Amino acid sequence: MVLFLALTAFAIAIAGATAFVIFWPLTLVHLRDRHPRLVEQFGPGAFLKPVALWWLLRGDYRSASDRSLSGLATPSRISLLVILGGIAMGGVLWIIGKGLS
Repeated sequence: MVLFLALTAFAIAIAGATAFVIFWPLTLVHLRDRHPRLVEQFGPGAFLKPVALWWLLRGDYRSASDRSLSGLATPSRISLLVILGGIAMGGVLWIIGKGLS
C-alpha cells in the first residue's frame, strides 16, 4: 500500500510537470515582451535556470505589479511546488516502503 501511495505521489509530480510546461513558457514570453529588465537577470534560455526558478518560487513576480504576469506566474509557481512536493513525498514513501519490506 505504501508503494502504491509513492507511485501516486510521483503521478502528482508528473501532473505538476505538465502544468509547469504549459504556464512557465507563457510566463517567460510575457516577461520577454513586457519586462525586458527582468529577463536580463535570467539571461538566455531561462526555462530551467536556477536563478529563474528561484525567482518564481520566491514569488518575486509580484513586485512587477502586473496582473497579467501574476496570472501566468502563479500557476507556474503552484505547479513547481506540486512537482517538488510530489517528488519529496514519493521519495519518502518509497524509502518507508523499502524499510517495511
